[in-house]
Amino acid sequence: MHNLSILSRRLTVEVPGSATISCWQVPQGVSCSAAITSPDCDGFCSIQLSGSVQTRCSIVQKPSSVMESVSAASTHFTLDLFKKITSNNKTGNVFFSPISISSSLAMVYPGARGDTATEMSKCLHFYRAGDNLHDGFNKLFSELNKAEAAYSLSLANRLYGEKSYEFVEKFLADTKKHYQAELEPVDFRFDAEAARVNINTWVEKQTQGKIKNLLANGVVDSLTTLVLVNAIYFKGNWEKKFKESATREQPFKLNKNDTKPVKMMYQKSKFNFTFIPEVQCQILELPYIGNELSMLIMLPSVMEDDSTGLEKLEQQLTYDNLMEWTRPDMMEYVTVNVGLPRFKMEDSYNMKETLSGMGMVKAFDGGDFSGMSPRNDLLLSEVVHKAFVEVNEEGTEAAAATAAVMIMRCAPLPPTSFIADHPFLFLIRHNPSKSILFYGRFCSP
Repeated sequence: MHNLSILSRRLTVEVPGSATISCWQVPQGVSCSAAITSPDCDGFCSIQLSGSVQTRCSIVQKPSSVMESVSAASTHFTLDLFKKITSNNKTGNVFFSPISISSSLAMVYPGARGDTATEMSKCLHFYRAGDNLHDGFNKLFSELNKAEAAYSLSLANRLYGEKSYEFVEKFLADTKKHYQAELEPVDFRFDAEAARVNINTWVEKQTQGKIKNLLANGVVDSLTTLVLVNAIYFKGNWEKKFKESATREQPFKLNKNDTKPVKMMYQKSKFNFTFIPEVQCQILELPYIGNELSMLIMLPSVMEDDSTGLEKLEQQLTYDNLMEWTRPDMMEYVTVNVGLPRFKMEDSYNMKETLSGMGMVKAFDGGDFSGMSPRNDLLLSEVVHKAFVEVNEEGTEAAAATAAVMIMRCAPLPPTSFIADHPFLFLIRHNPSKSILFYGRFCSP
């Protein structure tokens, strides 16, 4: 008999080139012999079983493109940011766009120097992309914004600079080259309110009217020198729509004791599905038309803790686990009875305190941004983020904006039902690059 510590052991082996092999020993089995058919193969390596116990062996691909290296950096940041946001918000709804926040700060990053740049790189995980960071964002934006896509998605950047201020030409050239971010001169010094209205109008237009008043009164003033803005808008229809006639009011469990009514959408169809036994969680993929974008929903099978029931899942949600759990070849295409709430969420975040708490301190206090200005008198005064999402029978509409202001599994047979009538995590992913465009937690209608 093997004890529990051995049964739960994970082994990771680096393979020269492109892959990592991960093996788990689980209660159903003892050993396996595995051979990789190709260093670049995507999915399972070959498995042989011996004895009465089974071991799973899978290959986790390393990022194979500049786009994927940026995606890996952004996903690490996504999970860190989610943990920070929810550390003081255990039971509330959460929704944000990590790609919007990352890219707006990536525009600032070329101007940072010394410890300021080091802290930003560590907090935002930019070091994982290395020299590919800006090329990776550029390629990702081109891929997301392509005209022939089956979904509607736009991602835009812009710089608003004090018209009397001198910026380093290379900084302006780099942000234009990699982020298509033109500098618009504005008069912060003598008419900050007009500049604020101008910025908010641009954001509202870019997000199809979903993000209004991104910069509230007082966020910019006569001392503001530069505002870097990113706006993202997405609208996609489900590949398999929910019939409105099937939608009905159902109780949604907030916790073990309390419920609230919600409009629950239903359908029975084939979807990619998996069950993660170590966290007792079901994962369902709902693709949008074209299959380039999907919503992935992570739903605990039971509400084990006394709050949202998400505690165990959130604790185990590391980058490696998320990549492993949501790999296409780890999911099965099966018939599932799906129940999903119709919901709408809007969230706003002033990110200064959050990012400082994640180690990005100097950027907001005495930082070195000499790569932006020969005067080296800039600092980041605030990072403002606002996000919106609506999920209904047709599909999903989501938007977000960020402004940086400077002053296969060895698992049981899948259940036939995936009824999201209690709190769950969800994300909207660009499948080719594995980039998380939006990330959220739904706890209450």
